Amino acid sequence: MNFIAAHFTSADIAAADLDHAGWERADAVRIERYWSGVGAPPERHAEARVLWSESALLVRFVCRQAGPLVVSDAPRLDRKTIGLWDRDVCEMFVAPQANEPERYFEFEVAPTGEWLDLSIRWRPDGRETVWDYHSGMSAAARVEPGAVTLAMRIPFAGLGATPRAGDSWRANLYRCVGAGGDSRGYLAWQPTLAPQPNFHVPHRFGRLEFID
Repeated sequence: MNFIAAHFTSADIAAADLDHAGWERADAVRIERYWSGVGAPPERHAEARVLWSESALLVRFVCRQAGPLVVSDAPRLDRKTIGLWDRDVCEMFVAPQANEPERYFEFEVAPTGEWLDLSIRWRPDGRETVWDYHSGMSAAARVEPGAVTLAMRIPFAGLGATPRAGDSWRANLYRCVGAGGDSRGYLAWQPTLAPQPNFHVPHRFGRLEFID
């Protein structure tokens, strides 16, 4: 399945409300394969649930965690963390203009609660990244034995677009897990099928369908 059903919620759920009952209304989206399309071991699997309210896009990841976390020893939560992708993290790339998937936003959250937001324009000869982009996103995380739960709340004002029921955006979901080097796990909901680990392949994005 190459689409995510994002159900509407009248409750504007905060990122920190990881156990809000509204999450049970959302469909579970499985993240079980590496970027290459090869299946990842179950201890690296994750699921994501996506909701939308009148004002924001809401995403929650629940990840299996068998190994030690790869995280910062001194996290900063009051500002974005550049380079967050070099450690354990979950990510969402979203392109509000479905006919222009090469213009998209990147959002990340780590088990420490660190976060990152970027505005990107993809070109065949490289990416243009707006490093000081400010979406107004909020993030939260909880670490338990064998599991990590992460969530993001992304205001539509920061995306420059507010969907209506029936709209379709382009998106992909990712998880980075494990130690650095060859053993690092780069999982993708829609595998990018790149020659090397690479999440920035917009033509491989799936669809985000907004449902009333």
